[in-house]
Amino acid sequence: MWQGFTGWHALIILVVILLLFGAPKLPALARSLGQSMKILKSEVGSDKKGEKSADAGEETDGEADSGKSA
Repeated sequence: MWQGFTGWHALIILVVILLLFGAPKLPALARSLGQSMKILKSEVGSDKKGEKSADAGEETDGEADSGKSA
């Protein structure tokens, strides 16, 4: 599908985007996209932190249980 994609095709797509959105709207569009990516990155990071703390909590619970049974 992308085998015939050249620089000319990219240039034509860029021109079409400029015509559709207009030059004044592009900076606002890029800023909005950047903010969305920042939010997504922070949410994914907080999910990973939650998983790590939950895993660490399970390990300490398991060690505490084995200490009680001994």
